[in-house]
Amino acid sequence: MDNRKCILCLWLLVVCASANAKLNRRAFPHGFMFGTASSAYQYEGAAREGGRRPSIWDTYSHTPGNIVDGSNGDVAVDHYHRYKEDVKLMKKMGMESYRFSISWSRILPYGSLKGGINKAGVAFYNKLINELLLHGIKPLVTLFHFDSPQSLQDEHGGFLGQNIVRDFADFSDVCFSEFGDRVKFWVTFNEPHGFAAGGYDSGTAAPGRHTGKNGNLSKGNSATEPYIVAHNIILAHAAAVSLYKSKYQAVQNGSIGITLESSRTLPYSNTYLDKMAAQRAMDFVFGWFMDPIAEGDYPSSMRNLVGPRLPKFSKAESLMVNGSFDFVGLNYYSTRYAYHVSTPPNKMTTSYSLDSQVNLTAVRNGVPIGPLVGSPWLYVYPRGMRDIVKYVKDQYNNPPIFITENGIDEVNNESLSLQEALNDTWRIDYYSQHLRYLHKAIREGSDVRGYFAWSLLDNFEWTSGYTVRFGLHYVDYKNNLKRYPKASVRWFRRFLK
Repeated sequence: MDNRKCILCLWLLVVCASANAKLNRRAFPHGFMFGTASSAYQYEGAAREGGRRPSIWDTYSHTPGNIVDGSNGDVAVDHYHRYKEDVKLMKKMGMESYRFSISWSRILPYGSLKGGINKAGVAFYNKLINELLLHGIKPLVTLFHFDSPQSLQDEHGGFLGQNIVRDFADFSDVCFSEFGDRVKFWVTFNEPHGFAAGGYDSGTAAPGRHTGKNGNLSKGNSATEPYIVAHNIILAHAAAVSLYKSKYQAVQNGSIGITLESSRTLPYSNTYLDKMAAQRAMDFVFGWFMDPIAEGDYPSSMRNLVGPRLPKFSKAESLMVNGSFDFVGLNYYSTRYAYHVSTPPNKMTTSYSLDSQVNLTAVRNGVPIGPLVGSPWLYVYPRGMRDIVKYVKDQYNNPPIFITENGIDEVNNESLSLQEALNDTWRIDYYSQHLRYLHKAIREGSDVRGYFAWSLLDNFEWTSGYTVRFGLHYVDYKNNLKRYPKASVRWFRRFLK
């Protein structure tokens, strides 16, 4: 065998060995961050401690019939008192970053500066941030994760009123000033689509507004309010970004972005109409927020279908909104198919979710996309991780991306033994397959800079209460909230070593 053939054979052996090797931390770029994610209302508890006043989720979860198990986040998983213990769990896993949110009503109990800054709330987050840094864990902080102060909801309708833009900027200013010397990554809003849709269309999330039965608008207006709320969120986001860039960024040397719901939508068939339906579905979830901050206006499909119910940006607002991000956070869990609906909805009575003339389905020809585990919306489709990252790369000029949430739940089955509950081998498969597709997207040129697993702990899962578990650690709700590592913790520890 000549030298050239030897070299070719050796190269093929190296390529095959590399392709078959187990994926681990070293396969990802230098500086890439791995972490876990949480949110204030789902984790902290201490709802009436340290000067905190109610948020809209306190009100919503205490309203009978809103949470399936009748629970609430008054105690949650008690992260407020156990943050040191939880930081040690992250460190033991080898996690390099922690994404958490700040409770607006813990910093500004009345929502605005006129009610004063709560020093006890500031002190709590200072202690948490310092504890993270002490253990070599970088904080990534979300300013808004669904829990706006009830005081602002009562005063001017919360995100239905334009005053919220100034209120959010003031809240952001306090956070940048108090924590920005140590926090280098900021997210303004988490999943604004979910907040607008759940809170103001279906009413299945706080503050629970929607068009009542028989067109009764006393509980809200699903045909208009989601668009108003989303518009004010985009303006509030841009105001906070502008403030950060003009006043803090040069000194604090951080970056700021937004986290968007990013389930991929694929056409149900190869017909032109279904392909257009899939694109409309993307426009009405992802493009609704990404197009304004990347291009200065809403997708044309939304303009055409929603008409005058969709607010307009002034020229000054469009300039402020356009380019208002350093990175984009993507929360990816699942993928859906979309197919075209030929009969247009009634534009006078419809909710926003019907405006796109699209039906979404988790099956094709009667076959599910993947196994359904705990939540009815979460079908497993790991390739969708690569698909959504590639979509953002191709559609929006390859911006820096963080995967700010990715994970899967199981039903809280109390008939299982503790040993059985900790043996989450299917979660290991979920994470390993999604990370493999994420790695492939990075190799193909997507600028992905971090990955955050949802979630470190089992926690209060919004309207599902405590009936499902997303955690890498099992929380024993009947035994003083004791934490136990699941099998997936050991897998991550090996992966990150």
